[in-house]
Amino acid sequence: MINYQHKDLAAGRWATMSLADQMLNIGSEISRANRWRAKGNTERCHSAAARALELLSLTIESQKGKHSLREFCRLHEVIADLYYGDNTYQTDPAKLQQYFDAFIYSRSQQQ
Repeated sequence: MINYQHKDLAAGRWATMSLADQMLNIGSEISRANRWRAKGNTERCHSAAARALELLSLTIESQKGKHSLREFCRLHEVIADLYYGDNTYQTDPAKLQQYFDAFIYSRSQQQ
């Protein structure tokens, strides 16, 4: 069994959230990872990235059959590569943050 950091979300609450809300929460962790990375704090950067990957995994599970999983799975791969790998995909952390920030507009349209 996986030891989730976000136990209440993993228990089912995450699946009740809109996709925009899910992506904004993941984006918050990416923002934290980017700030810690810029400050040279690898441990905290990795911790925030791990939380982002966990939430993205929950999104993949909760969105099956609703949205394209290919994009979410590739996003998982890109995040892991950026923060834990050699950045093979040459991902710009600022561009990654912009990807998540785009969901702010999506969320505002839902309200």
